[in-house]
Amino acid sequence: MADLAEENATPVWRARLNEAGDRFKALPNNRKILFLTALAAIFAVVVGAVLLNRTPSYKILFSNLADRDGGQVTAALQQMNVPYQLGEGGVISVPADKVYDVRLKLAAQGLPKASGVGFELMDNQKFGISQFAEQVNYQRSIEGELARTIEAISSVQSARVHIATPKQSVFVREQQSPTASVMLQLYPGRMLDGGQVAGILHLVSSSVPNLPLKNVTIVDQDGNLLSKQAGPDENSGLDQRQLGFVRQIEEGYVKRIEDILEPIFGRGNARAQVTANVDFSETEQTSETYRPNSSPNPSATRSQQISEKLVNGSANPTGVPGALSNQPPSAASAPITLPPGAAPGTANLSGGSVSASGTLQRDITTNYEVDKTIQHTKVPTGVVKRLSAAVVVNYRRMPDKSGEMKPTPLTPQEVQQINNLVKEAMGYNSGRGDTLNVVNAAFADNAQPVTMQERVIDYVSGNGTSLVKYGLLGIAVLYLLFGVVRPIMRDLVRPPAPAPGAEGEAAAAGAAGPGGRLLGVAGEEGEPGVAAAMAGGGEDPREAQKRQYSSNLEAVRELVKSDPRMAAQIIKEWISADE
Repeated sequence: MADLAEENATPVWRARLNEAGDRFKALPNNRKILFLTALAAIFAVVVGAVLLNRTPSYKILFSNLADRDGGQVTAALQQMNVPYQLGEGGVISVPADKVYDVRLKLAAQGLPKASGVGFELMDNQKFGISQFAEQVNYQRSIEGELARTIEAISSVQSARVHIATPKQSVFVREQQSPTASVMLQLYPGRMLDGGQVAGILHLVSSSVPNLPLKNVTIVDQDGNLLSKQAGPDENSGLDQRQLGFVRQIEEGYVKRIEDILEPIFGRGNARAQVTANVDFSETEQTSETYRPNSSPNPSATRSQQISEKLVNGSANPTGVPGALSNQPPSAASAPITLPPGAAPGTANLSGGSVSASGTLQRDITTNYEVDKTIQHTKVPTGVVKRLSAAVVVNYRRMPDKSGEMKPTPLTPQEVQQINNLVKEAMGYNSGRGDTLNVVNAAFADNAQPVTMQERVIDYVSGNGTSLVKYGLLGIAVLYLLFGVVRPIMRDLVRPPAPAPGAEGEAAAAGAAGPGGRLLGVAGEEGEPGVAAAMAGGGEDPREAQKRQYSSNLEAVRELVKSDPRMAAQIIKEWISADE
């Protein structure tokens, strides 16, 4: 009885596994091959997916390489046994963990070489080179060095410089000035502002002797004339710098207004636009003013000329005859001596006396300094002549009687306060004609909720390649599992249906031996009863097995009670068979 209970306690999974193995052996060869092939394919797909994920990612080593440089770089990579990938546009990629190491090794070999040559061209001059060839090499060196310098700008991908230098001659009175052309290849999505273009213009002009700024032309890869941005337009007279200055002024006023309203109404609840009328006209004025010498200011004398002439009344000689009368008069101490307080019309002749019959004629010419003022005035450019501002403020969200937040318009007093506040912020000046308009209105809520469908579309559009790759792998694995493996496994696990007349054959076999009656009741390790229960209905096999086991055990007990000698004989046969 103990041995019988132990045999019935055998794990079900082991019995099923043994049964599946027996049934797999009984399968035809073509089904066996198909099953093993499916398992091998599934294993290959899983291993391939794992290896695909473990493939090292590649990063760009160099891009936009010329064909010659690309060939030299790939040859060097082959010598270093570094895997690489080639892409469109001269792109060479290597494993991400080797990018910097490979880049340093290639730089030590001088790769990739620059697109142009610089002053290294002058290092290996041939002996006996002509002056013309030397001049050409020097010009090429200047062009290459300028191109390298321009390429250092962040927005410039590559540059080419062409310089045309006229031949100088002593027999030509008016010498021609050099000219230069610059071709820029910009990075996608980038552009140069006016300041950067002006910097390139001055850089080229300062690098070539006697090259005026107006003789430098700059174009981009699309043929757009960039050097036009640095100066005024010949047709309209507009200057990009002036337009940028106006835009800067307007943005400054807008920022002032929004910064002062944002703490009151919150971010995004106030919008402002300012239009500035700026005068860029240049005016120079020179004025010269004369003021007369008037009291109480003292007179400033520049020069004074006095002329005197003595006219005698008669020509008769006078005096004592002799030597004394023929002597010259003594030297005069001063031509004219004006005593203090004397009138300008009176004077004494020093060194002699005036006869009563003579006449003294005096002429005085005086030149005075003139008070003159010269004023040179230059009116600065970029003067704001007029400002026009428009401000719109959103409704405030205030709770209603039920406590729900609803938009509420501002009161006229609040609008007037906002108007005064904005005037102070923008420096409102009614004398120059400034205008301001403040409007309180409800802003439209344009924020649309993102639906799940839109999120799925965005995710699929961003990860389409990965989804397709792993989706195909998943479909292949599912097809192998459910299309090949599952039918074969179902055939292996499914118990065979009892054949017609099997019960009669089992009964006959039980009657043939001495233990046939006992085996017919208990079954071969209890399995026939379980199979019959499974085939007979759709109930749970475990419950059927337990019920069948209980019924068989009860039948064995009844048999032992009714015929103990037969039961003992059967047990002896089992023991002898195990030995």
